[in-house]
Amino acid sequence: MPGTAARYLYLTRHGEASADESELTPAGRRQAALLGERLRGVPLTAIHHGPLARAEQTARLIGEQLDGVPVRRSEAAGDYIPYLPAREELPPETADAMLGFLSGFPAEEREQGPALAAAAVEQFTGPVAGDAPRHELVVTHNFLAAWLVRAALDTPRWRWMGVNHANAALTVLRYAPGRPPSLLLFNDTGHLPRDLRWTGFPPELHV
Repeated sequence: MPGTAARYLYLTRHGEASADESELTPAGRRQAALLGERLRGVPLTAIHHGPLARAEQTARLIGEQLDGVPVRRSEAAGDYIPYLPAREELPPETADAMLGFLSGFPAEEREQGPALAAAAVEQFTGPVAGDAPRHELVVTHNFLAAWLVRAALDTPRWRWMGVNHANAALTVLRYAPGRPPSLLLFNDTGHLPRDLRWTGFPPELHV
């Protein structure tokens, strides 16, 4: 019978986007290029990205820094609400704020998101068939990055909320046969100069 090997999943959020989110800003393009430089030498087999322009542009700019790594579009890597919690799941002191936040998103994102999140877990996580470890990059959005980290740590499903991922930061998850998933790196921005870190977030989240 064929064996299984470890999967190394590299996650990043797209670079900084323009106000209408139709493209990357100059800062976002620089963030993507710098992340690509950091990933040189990693034996990536594929770069997956969501369907929105900011994710696709980020993936292609990263790919330009690498040698022959295929860039692939994936609906499951898109921008959506991965899970809608019920009020009773949430801490009472924050339930109103959390549910109010979620209600501000289009109904389509809230309704279709859980199925897409399940598809992302199926497509991008877990050990791989064969004897060789696999290294893959997923260029996605804040919510899916949070969901995949939450899933790896097996925390309550609502806990994807409050997990923030900076533009072009790097997270690495390892899925080894017979072991629980490992969070090797989270939200690392060491490849970015200080002025390109935490773009789009309020100052109190800049660390």
